[in-house]
Amino acid sequence: MLYNSTQPHPFSRFVAILGRGKTKQRNLTYEESLEAMLMILDGKVLPEQIGAFLMLLRLKEEAPEEIAGFAQAVRNRLELPESLPQVDLDWSSYAGKRIQLPWFVLSVLTLVANGTRVVMHGTEGHTPGRLYTREAIELLGLPVVPDLTEAAAKVGETGFAYIPLEAMSPVLRHLIDLRPVFGLRSPVHSFTRMINPFSAPAMMQGIFHRGFMDIHAGAARILKQRRAAVFRGEGGEIERRPNKPTQVWVTAGSAEPVVETWPVLLPDAHQPADESLDLGRLVHVWAGTDKDPYATASVVGTLAVTLRTMERAGSVEEAEALASELWDARDRNYVKLK
Repeated sequence: MLYNSTQPHPFSRFVAILGRGKTKQRNLTYEESLEAMLMILDGKVLPEQIGAFLMLLRLKEEAPEEIAGFAQAVRNRLELPESLPQVDLDWSSYAGKRIQLPWFVLSVLTLVANGTRVVMHGTEGHTPGRLYTREAIELLGLPVVPDLTEAAAKVGETGFAYIPLEAMSPVLRHLIDLRPVFGLRSPVHSFTRMINPFSAPAMMQGIFHRGFMDIHAGAARILKQRRAAVFRGEGGEIERRPNKPTQVWVTAGSAEPVVETWPVLLPDAHQPADESLDLGRLVHVWAGTDKDPYATASVVGTLAVTLRTMERAGSVEEAEALASELWDARDRNYVKLK
């Protein structure tokens, strides 16, 4: 589609801010980011502009103000039901796994089985060779919903719902699927994790690149998220790596982040690569018929970080003990293949 005017396109100023060169370019402000993303979501931007915009952001690296503004724009355009559900925890899953199974799913189900209401959202297929969370959710017979109204109903009925990205925003699903076209991830992979569609008071974030810790923590502060945790998880998902120390940044509203370093759970252990990635093992680990120490430590370790983030434990040690207690007391028939 051609732009038939000699006047600059209204969106061109945002591209110009990012592309003026090393001495003149700058980050977008929160307000500029909000306006720019609203234009994209409303279909007021040309495809060429979107490509240039996303890749200039990628080259510069996103700033907290930009991520926060983009996330807020998406929130402003969500088609929410009239009656919002009470949700305790927002869990994003956009990276996919390629070395280990998504053990964090069992951490989430432990919480759900104990009365925590969780909304998970994510997408799949943008990077070849990865196993995506939706496959595990569907295999376990958990609700994958077509829209936010159904998500609200399922959370009320079961305490859990998985929302595909396209159910929140078809535009963002299209943009995230452009990764093979660009050959690179774009900022869409970052700010979609912060949508938190039902404004859960606690939000978990997993990242792959260490440099994004302060970006996500900063964006959570700008958005005044009541409680948010971000750490470098296995494969970029919200999953503690039990064979490595884990630095967790926790923010509460607009306060400065509190940084805690969680200890190694399996000393001297190498992270094994699961070549088969058989999702059926999730059920066997839950049932206790598969006692894989790495898987168990990953589930319990991730659960502990989450409990601490939700203020259900006053210290790292207390969180570790409570997570082990909940895991040991689980109903081993609760998780089954469907």
